[in-house]
Amino acid sequence: MSGIAIFGKNIEQMGYEKKSREVSRCLHCGNKIKYGRSDKKFCCSDCKDMHYNDQSRHSRVFRRRILSQLSVNYNLLTEIWRSGRDSVDLSEAQMAGFTPGVFTSFCRHSAHNEYRCFDMKYIMTATRIYSISKIQNVSLNLHKL
Repeated sequence: MSGIAIFGKNIEQMGYEKKSREVSRCLHCGNKIKYGRSDKKFCCSDCKDMHYNDQSRHSRVFRRRILSQLSVNYNLLTEIWRSGRDSVDLSEAQMAGFTPGVFTSFCRHSAHNEYRCFDMKYIMTATRIYSISKIQNVSLNLHKL
Protein backbone atom coordinates (compact mmCIF):
# COMPACT_ATOMS: atom_id res chain seq x y z
CA MET A 1 0.00 0.00 0.00
CA SER A 2 3.02 2.26 -0.14
CA GLY A 3 1.97 3.23 -3.72
CA ILE A 4 -1.12 5.03 -2.43
CA ALA A 5 0.95 7.23 -0.18
CA ILE A 6 2.98 8.40 -3.19
CA PHE A 7 -0.13 9.62 -4.96
CA GLY A 8 -1.11 11.58 -1.86
CA LYS A 9 1.98 13.80 -2.11
CA ASN A 10 1.95 16.97 -4.16
CA ILE A 11 4.06 17.30 -7.31
CA GLU A 12 7.01 19.09 -5.67
CA GLN A 13 7.34 16.36 -2.99
CA MET A 14 7.56 13.73 -5.74
CA GLY A 15 10.54 15.50 -7.36
CA TYR A 16 8.72 16.85 -10.40
CA GLU A 17 8.70 20.47 -11.42
CA LYS A 18 5.37 22.02 -12.15
CA LYS A 19 5.57 23.51 -15.62
CA SER A 20 3.32 26.36 -16.48
CA ARG A 21 1.68 25.92 -19.88
CA GLU A 22 2.19 28.70 -22.37
CA VAL A 23 -1.20 29.83 -23.53
CA SER A 24 -1.46 29.17 -27.25
CA ARG A 25 -3.84 30.98 -29.58
CA CYS A 26 -6.29 29.67 -32.15
CA LEU A 27 -4.87 29.86 -35.69
CA HIS A 28 -8.22 31.04 -37.05
CA CYS A 29 -9.79 33.45 -34.57
CA GLY A 30 -6.83 34.24 -32.30
CA ASN A 31 -8.64 33.40 -29.03
CA LYS A 32 -6.68 31.81 -26.20
CA ILE A 33 -6.84 28.03 -26.03
CA LYS A 34 -7.57 27.33 -22.38
CA TYR A 35 -7.64 23.54 -22.29
CA GLY A 36 -6.55 20.46 -24.21
CA ARG A 37 -3.25 19.26 -25.51
CA SER A 38 -0.30 21.62 -25.34
CA ASP A 39 0.08 21.54 -29.15
CA LYS A 40 -3.60 22.22 -29.86
CA LYS A 41 -4.00 24.69 -32.75
CA PHE A 42 -7.69 25.59 -32.72
CA CYS A 43 -10.10 26.54 -29.97
CA CYS A 44 -13.02 24.60 -31.49
CA SER A 45 -13.94 22.43 -34.45
CA ASP A 46 -15.69 25.32 -36.22
CA CYS A 47 -12.44 27.34 -36.26
CA LYS A 48 -10.54 24.30 -37.48
CA ASP A 49 -13.02 23.73 -40.33
CA MET A 50 -13.05 27.41 -41.34
CA HIS A 51 -9.23 27.57 -41.32
CA TYR A 52 -8.82 24.56 -43.60
CA ASN A 53 -11.67 25.73 -45.86
CA ASP A 54 -9.88 29.08 -46.26
CA GLN A 55 -6.65 27.29 -47.16
CA SER A 56 -8.32 25.12 -49.79
CA ARG A 57 -10.17 28.15 -51.20
CA HIS A 58 -6.85 29.93 -51.80
CA SER A 59 -5.52 26.83 -53.52
CA ARG A 60 -8.61 26.59 -55.78
CA VAL A 61 -8.34 30.28 -56.71
CA PHE A 62 -4.65 29.84 -57.54
CA ARG A 63 -5.34 26.79 -59.76
CA ARG A 64 -8.21 28.58 -61.50
CA ARG A 65 -5.97 31.60 -62.23
CA ILE A 66 -3.20 29.40 -63.68
CA LEU A 67 -5.66 27.44 -65.84
CA SER A 68 -7.13 30.70 -67.09
CA GLN A 69 -3.69 32.01 -68.06
CA LEU A 70 -2.87 28.69 -69.77
CA SER A 71 -6.12 28.93 -71.72
CA VAL A 72 -5.32 32.48 -72.91
CA ASN A 73 -1.80 31.40 -73.96
CA TYR A 74 -3.13 28.32 -75.76
CA ASN A 75 -5.83 30.25 -77.61
CA LEU A 76 -3.33 32.91 -78.70
CA LEU A 77 -0.75 30.36 -79.89
CA THR A 78 -3.46 28.41 -81.75
CA GLU A 79 -4.75 31.57 -83.41
CA ILE A 80 -1.24 32.51 -84.60
CA TRP A 81 -0.59 28.97 -85.86
CA ARG A 82 -3.95 28.77 -87.71
CA SER A 83 -3.27 32.11 -89.41
CA GLY A 84 -0.23 30.52 -91.06
CA ARG A 85 2.37 32.41 -89.06
CA ASP A 86 4.97 30.59 -87.00
CA SER A 87 6.40 33.52 -85.04
CA VAL A 88 5.38 36.71 -83.27
CA ASP A 89 7.07 39.46 -81.28
CA LEU A 90 6.88 38.73 -77.57
CA SER A 91 5.71 42.28 -76.82
CA GLU A 92 2.87 41.91 -79.34
CA ALA A 93 1.84 38.59 -77.76
CA GLN A 94 1.97 40.10 -74.27
CA MET A 95 -0.26 42.97 -75.38
CA ALA A 96 -2.74 40.34 -76.58
CA GLY A 97 -2.65 38.69 -73.13
CA PHE A 98 0.16 36.12 -73.42
CA THR A 99 1.92 35.34 -70.11
CA PRO A 100 5.47 34.10 -70.83
CA GLY A 101 6.01 32.34 -67.50
CA VAL A 102 2.94 30.10 -67.81
CA PHE A 103 3.35 26.87 -69.79
CA THR A 104 2.67 23.17 -69.32
CA SER A 105 6.16 21.79 -70.01
CA PHE A 106 9.69 22.86 -70.79
CA CYS A 107 12.61 21.16 -72.49
CA ARG A 108 16.15 22.50 -72.67
CA HIS A 109 17.96 21.77 -75.92
CA SER A 110 21.58 22.65 -76.64
CA ALA A 111 20.68 25.60 -78.85
CA HIS A 112 17.35 26.74 -77.40
CA ASN A 113 14.59 26.19 -74.85
CA GLU A 114 11.36 24.60 -76.08
CA TYR A 115 8.11 25.39 -74.28
CA ARG A 116 4.76 23.67 -74.56
CA CYS A 117 1.27 24.80 -73.79
CA PHE A 118 -0.79 21.61 -73.98
CA ASP A 119 -0.33 20.44 -77.60
CA MET A 120 1.25 23.67 -78.89
CA LYS A 121 5.04 23.96 -78.81
CA TYR A 122 7.20 27.01 -79.36
CA ILE A 123 10.64 28.49 -78.80
CA MET A 124 10.82 31.74 -76.88
CA THR A 125 13.64 34.26 -76.66
CA ALA A 126 13.73 37.56 -74.79
CA THR A 127 12.02 39.35 -77.71
CA ARG A 128 10.29 36.76 -79.89
CA ILE A 129 8.20 33.59 -79.93
CA TYR A 130 8.97 31.43 -82.95
CA SER A 131 8.62 27.90 -84.34
CA ILE A 132 5.01 27.77 -83.17
CA SER A 133 3.58 24.39 -84.11
CA LYS A 134 0.96 21.90 -83.07
CA ILE A 135 2.10 18.52 -81.74
CA GLN A 136 0.44 15.79 -83.78
CA ASN A 137 -0.93 12.49 -82.45
CA VAL A 138 -1.11 13.46 -78.80
CA SER A 139 -2.84 10.74 -76.81
CA LEU A 140 -3.42 10.16 -73.14
CA ASN A 141 -3.48 6.76 -71.50
CA LEU A 142 -6.06 7.67 -68.88
CA HIS A 143 -7.30 4.10 -68.49
CA LYS A 144 -3.97 3.12 -66.92
CA LEU A 145 -4.24 5.69 -64.13
